[in-house]
Amino acid sequence: IYKHVVVLGVDGAGNFFSKTDTPNMDRIFANGATNYNVLTSIPTISAECWGSMLLGVTPEVHRRTNGIVSSIPYDTDSPFPSLFREIRAAYPDAELASFCCWNPINYGIIENDLGVYEDTAGDDELTDKICAYLEDHDPAMLFVQFDWVDGAGHGHGYGTKEHLDRITVTDGLIGRIHDMYVKRGFIDDTLFIVTADHGGFGHSHGGITEEEMRVMFALRGRTVEKNGAAGDMQI
Repeated sequence: IYKHVVVLGVDGAGNFFSKTDTPNMDRIFANGATNYNVLTSIPTISAECWGSMLLGVTPEVHRRTNGIVSSIPYDTDSPFPSLFREIRAAYPDAELASFCCWNPINYGIIENDLGVYEDTAGDDELTDKICAYLEDHDPAMLFVQFDWVDGAGHGHGYGTKEHLDRITVTDGLIGRIHDMYVKRGFIDDTLFIVTADHGGFGHSHGGITEEEMRVMFALRGRTVEKNGAAGDMQI
């Protein structure tokens, strides 16, 4: 059992991490496991994919869509509780935190009655807020959603220089958060995960191309076998 779990999600990054410079993730996961061929949920749309990741069921079951997550909160009595509700049930006093650039995750995918510390901002400011929060907080679960990589994909095209450059910038943000866990002395008891909700093709996503469906999943921790995520996985 880990005292800390960190899940950092990079919206729209797919498995494009492998096509650009990611020096921070290279060092973080040097003794961990990385898979660039993980199959995400379909349709490859943010609410459906983040919903599957956090709720543990497929989109046709959780029924969270981009059209409703910003206006209809997730049912607190749903038979498909979020990861946060499961942790709260097992550890009533655990500190839980969710920082999302795309705030509909906090409103429409994570239940609103759990006492989860939540905040939202653009990716760069969001990282400042996370690092400030970690200076004097000890969360059992930290979830982060970065959004600007997806914005670069929509604006310039997925796999373009601008999209890949934003992944490299986000790699630096990930490094800052990781280094806060080192600074606080938490890292040896932390399961540290970086993944994506979907990729993209052209200027869009939602379809079933390999570029949209395949995402990276990387993790490190004292129980993680080095290079142990080489097999097929699905999130």
